[in-house]
Amino acid sequence: MTKTTQKIKAGVLGASGYTGAEAMRLLLRHPNVDISLLTADRKAGQPVEDVYPHLGGYGLPDMVAVEDADWSQVDAVFCGLPHGTTQEIIAGLPGSVKVIDLSADFRIEDPATYEQWYGHPHQALELQKDAVYGLTELNREKIAASRLVACPGCYPTAVLLALVPLVGAQLIDADDLVIDAKSGITGAGRGLKQNTLFSEAGEGLSPYSIAGHRHAPEIEQEVAKAAGRPAADIRVNFVPHLIPMSRGELITAHVRLAPGKTVQDLRAEIAKSYEGEPFIRLLKEGAIPQTQMVRGSNNCVINVFADRIPGRATVIAAIDNLVKGSSGQAVQNMNLMFGLEETLGLEQAPLFP
Repeated sequence: MTKTTQKIKAGVLGASGYTGAEAMRLLLRHPNVDISLLTADRKAGQPVEDVYPHLGGYGLPDMVAVEDADWSQVDAVFCGLPHGTTQEIIAGLPGSVKVIDLSADFRIEDPATYEQWYGHPHQALELQKDAVYGLTELNREKIAASRLVACPGCYPTAVLLALVPLVGAQLIDADDLVIDAKSGITGAGRGLKQNTLFSEAGEGLSPYSIAGHRHAPEIEQEVAKAAGRPAADIRVNFVPHLIPMSRGELITAHVRLAPGKTVQDLRAEIAKSYEGEPFIRLLKEGAIPQTQMVRGSNNCVINVFADRIPGRATVIAAIDNLVKGSSGQAVQNMNLMFGLEETLGLEQAPLFP
C-alpha cells in the first residue's frame, strides 16, 4: 500500500468517552483524515474544548446528538458508543459508510453467546454476518475487504496477540490457559462509578468480574479458531484486575507446553509470526514487558519465560489499553479498509516517563 492524497471524512460516535477522545487525538495527526462529525448525546451542542480541553484549538466540529448527525458528510465512523447501543445505530447508516466499531456489539459471532453475556438479543443479525473481527495483525486481509470491523476488546487484544500464534502452531495446550490481566482505570470508561473514584482505586489493586468477564468468550472464540475447534470446546481461566493508573495493560498467561516443545520454540514462533510487523515486538531474551514501554503508542511488547514447573511457560504482553487496545487499533484497521499505509497516524513513539 502507498500513501495517497485522498481525504477521508471521519465521524466519531461517542466522542465524549475516553476511546472517542483518543480516536480524535490520533486522527488529528492523520494526513488523510478530516474529522467531520462528533456525536455525544449528553454533551450535544458543546464544543470539544469544553469536554476535552486538550483537544481545543484544532477546529473540530461541535458535538451533536446521534439523531442530528448528517451522514452525507461521513465516509467512515468510529463507534465508541456504550455496549448495546451500537447495533441499531449502525443498521441505520448508509451502506456507503464504513464502520469501525470499538464496542462489543459485533465481536461475538454466535448470537446465543452474545445474548448470554450481554443480556439482550442481538439487534442487527444481518450485519453480524458481515462483521470482521478486527485484530489487525491476525486478520489483515479480511479487514481490508470489509465494511464493518469489530475491534477487539483491550484484554483480548493483548491475550490473543501473545497466544494465538502459539495455539495455531500447536506449541501450547489450548485447554490449559490461565490468564492474569491488569488494566488502567480508563478501561472502565469515563462514567462515574464508585470503584473508579480516586479514593477507592488509588493505592490499591482489585480483581473484578471473576469468572464472569465479557472478554472471556471473545478470547475463547478466537483461540478456538486458531486451534481449529468449536468455540464451545475452549474455556480459559481469565481474571482481570484494576490498577490505579490512567492507562496501560499487562497480561500474564500461564501455559502448558505441548510435548517436546520448549520456551525457545515459543519465542521462535512469535518472532516468525510478527516478523516485519511495525507495532509488535518480541523483546530480547530475559527482558520483562512493562506498560511503561508502550504508553501512548500503538505498540505491543511480548516475551516468553520458562516456568519453575517443568513443561509450563509464562507469556507476558503489554499494550496501551486506549491505543493498541482500542482507538489505535481502530485507526490501523481504518487504514487497511481504505488502502492506506497501515502505520499512518500511528507513528508516535511511546511516552516515558
